[in-house]
Amino acid sequence: MAKDLFHNTVKNALQKDGWQITHDPYQLRYGAVDVYIDLAAETEAIAAEIAGRKIAVEVKSFAGSSIISEFHVALGQFLNYRVALEVSSEPERVLYLAVPTDTY
Repeated sequence: MAKDLFHNTVKNALQKDGWQITHDPYQLRYGAVDVYIDLAAETEAIAAEIAGRKIAVEVKSFAGSSIISEFHVALGQFLNYRVALEVSSEPERVLYLAVPTDTY
């Protein structure tokens, strides 16, 4: 599985912010299909307001020739992954989409 252009940048930023990367990638079974979210991370007692939080992060660079096409793919993946997380053993895990600032 190929990693996105900014995968390591996002991973490093999460780690610098106190997140512990627990999965790279985070595999979920959704019906008969395996889905792979780029990263999963958790916090411990680093700061009271974020202690025990769990997240999953899908990384997208939007570096292709059609930004609108990439947007549709990213949105579709995000919605599918959100449903997969809701029915998983970790429904408390919050899903984020990491994109470059200019894309945001």
